[in-house]
Amino acid sequence: MILDRRAHGFAGWAALTAWLVPGLVLAHHSFSAEYSRDLPVEVTGIVSNVEWTNPHARFYVKVAGEGGEVVTWDFELTTPNILMRRGWKANSLKPGDTVTVTGWRARNGEHTANAGSVTLENGTKLFTGSAGDQQQN
Repeated sequence: MILDRRAHGFAGWAALTAWLVPGLVLAHHSFSAEYSRDLPVEVTGIVSNVEWTNPHARFYVKVAGEGGEVVTWDFELTTPNILMRRGWKANSLKPGDTVTVTGWRARNGEHTANAGSVTLENGTKLFTGSAGDQQQN
């Protein structure tokens, strides 16, 4: 009887795991699903917000657009862990910093991109470890 309950308990956990894991795997996207290496972008502006969170850190840059209107760009980074391995700190980018960002535009967003590198006003260049830097196979 005890073995029978344990077997049912294990089977229940196994079924739950099998049901949840594919959803978690599909929730993460590949670079090419969202961004295009054929749509490079370079903007200079002022950092308005930084989100140092998983699964991707993000930051927002206010840029003077055509006609003088201000446009906010949404830049995706890699995970904070990978950024730290590349020399970033949680305060490497701060609201108010003037930056030049190179990267790749999102396929479906006007002002959304994956950041490849960030150059601070003092000339310091921060590399992101973006999948956009990798060669296509």
